Amino acid sequence: MSTLLDRLKQNRIVIAPGVYDALTANIAAEAGFEALYLSGAAVSYTRLGRPDIGLTSVSEMADTMALIADRVSTPVIIDADAGFGNALNAQRTMRQYERAGASALQLEDQSHPKRCGHLSDKSLVSTSEMCGKIKAMADARSSDDTLLIARTDAIAVEGFEAATDRAEAYIAAGADVLFIEAPQSAEQLEEIGSRFAARVPLLANMVEGGSTPMSDATKLERLGFSIVIFPGGIVRALAHTAKAYYQSLHAHGSTVPFKDRMFDFNGLNETIGTKKMLDEGKKYADN
Repeated sequence: MSTLLDRLKQNRIVIAPGVYDALTANIAAEAGFEALYLSGAAVSYTRLGRPDIGLTSVSEMADTMALIADRVSTPVIIDADAGFGNALNAQRTMRQYERAGASALQLEDQSHPKRCGHLSDKSLVSTSEMCGKIKAMADARSSDDTLLIARTDAIAVEGFEAATDRAEAYIAAGADVLFIEAPQSAEQLEEIGSRFAARVPLLANMVEGGSTPMSDATKLERLGFSIVIFPGGIVRALAHTAKAYYQSLHAHGSTVPFKDRMFDFNGLNETIGTKKMLDEGKKYADN
């Protein structure tokens, strides 16, 4: 199986859709994606029913990662928030996430409590503290194939130039991939690409209704980006469908009026591979 590191050596952008459990990971992998993104926001939305304001724990994320790795072999980029504490906590996060099967960890420079990169009123740790966490996590990883993605949220807090200054420091500290969160214009996206793409793989984050203009993968590739994530899109899509489903069921007392917008029993079993798994089990039952 090729690693995410191997894939980034190719001259094609990686599209990594957001997932939040083994079901969404399996559906995304079956759709043909070469990498997945386990979003802390998506886990908070779905497991907690809460916003992305730093409520998810490292163990909840690691448990979710392990379940996904048990279901699919596709490389997974996992949200490590701010490392869940200081540099020593960040090292523990690295070890837990690697054991759970993550291919890359995304570390950000927000202070606690952190919040979604497209919400206002964020605060940051110092550049030196973030660099220390990057070095600590790099020292803690057991495989050189495990990538460390450094994210800065400085555009919204300190401005664009400060964000690029922080990015320079994070590259020097040993980040494998650079993620400058929430550029506010196409011009800022272009500037990020022209300044950094020749030196380090770049990650772009597309959030429906967020601060960054929505761009497709082809355009981002032309700007020099190597990875694009769509972290919360699946939750927004499913929540929209779920709201309509429950309203219809409440109004009609039946799922029949909604049946054209949902799998039936056989359709879902086909999607999750029920027959294949039962057939696999028969091989061992006959011994």
